[in-house]
Formats: sequence, structure tokens, C-alpha cells
Amino acid sequence: MSEDDDIILSELDDDELVQQMFDDLYDGLKEEIQEGVNILLERGWAPYDVLTKALVGGMTIVGKDFRDRILFVPEVLLAANAMKGGMFILKPLLAETGAPTIGKMVIGTVKGDIHDIGKNLVGMMMEGAGFEVVDLGINNPVDAYLDTAEKEGADIVGMSALLTTTMPYMKVVIDTMIERGIRENYIVLVGGAPLNEEFGKAIGADAYCRDAAVAVETAKEHVLRKHNRAKAG
Repeated sequence: MSEDDDIILSELDDDELVQQMFDDLYDGLKEEIQEGVNILLERGWAPYDVLTKALVGGMTIVGKDFRDRILFVPEVLLAANAMKGGMFILKPLLAETGAPTIGKMVIGTVKGDIHDIGKNLVGMMMEGAGFEVVDLGINNPVDAYLDTAEKEGADIVGMSALLTTTMPYMKVVIDTMIERGIRENYIVLVGGAPLNEEFGKAIGADAYCRDAAVAVETAKEHVLRKHNRAKAG
């Protein structure tokens, strides 16, 4: 130990380590997060517990502070990147153990639009909340959304647009869902700088999400409702 304030993660007990990982996630320290994940796994933690208690727990704090304007996009991107480092280790292990995910989301920027910072942020925050995310990237036509959503068995289709000229394409996607009789199969969330609540309602989306933190909360609510309806039915 060269300095008094150097923390050796492996010397912390489980509770202290999880708290330290919350701090490290908040500060966007990817290597420390990966080290923490490996230590918990070595101590016999189930991959799903590492995901939910350490990573999702930490990202929940980041999400709240982002919503309350204490943190801003650059800090959240750093935190999400650190989370991705931990997820890189956990993903194959979660697949092996068949661990549950909250739900699955297909997300992409609509046709004609090449902006992706907001979309990337939503995708990262959704993963941080325990969703499985399939990112289609930019410039997506109708079939990219619908074919992928069907193939992946997605719960949510998320569309992003940053240009007023590309916003109307969201309606094309939703109208095509209605034509194909599959609109009820998906929760449709839309977002992007030029959008607002009225636009979301007008095109028939389930919700307009102002930012990534709102997107996560909205997705959780809708998926819970969908599962409850399925049970009731």
C-alpha cells in the first residue's frame, strides 16, 4: 500500500466491496468494476446477484442523480461504460445459468437519422437496469425494427430521432405494426430532443421518454403491467 487512501478491493468484506463498487461505478472506473465483479464471483456469488446487487444497484444511483440533474451525460456515459466492463464478464455466465432478465428491448435510431448518443445512453442505462438490449444502430427502416423484435422475442421497441424531419418515421413503424396485427405484442417507447408527450400520443406510442432515466422507469412500469396482464389472462 503506497498511500493511505489506496483501497485494496480484495481486503473489503462483501458489503463494503459492493458499496465501493457503487462509488467506482459512479466515478466510471471500469477496471475497478471488473476487478470487483471477479472478486465477488471468486467468493461464490451467483452471477445474477453480482449483476443485480452490485451493478444494477450502482446504476440505479447514477440514474437517479442523472434524473435530478446532479450528473450529466458525460458522467453517465462513463458510468455506463464501467458497467459494460462488468457485464462483459457476467454475460456469458448469466447465459449459462439461464438467469432471468427483466425484459428485452430492441432499440435504434429511425431511418434517415444518424444521431446515436441519446440512443446509446438509453441502451446502456437499460442494460444497467437489468434489461437485455439489442441495439440496431442508426438509420433503421421498418423491417429492421419489426423483424428483429420478432426474431428476438422483444418486449419493447425503442425508437430515437433527433431531427424533426425523421420524427414522422416513427409513425410509419407503428402503423406497420397495426397493419400486421402485431401492435399489441410490443411496448413502443420513443425519445429524442424534438419530441414531446403530445407527439408520442399522436403517433400511438406507449410512452414518450424525456431522457434515459425516464426511459428505464417507464420500461419497468410497462413490462410489469404486461406481465401482470399475461398472468391475469
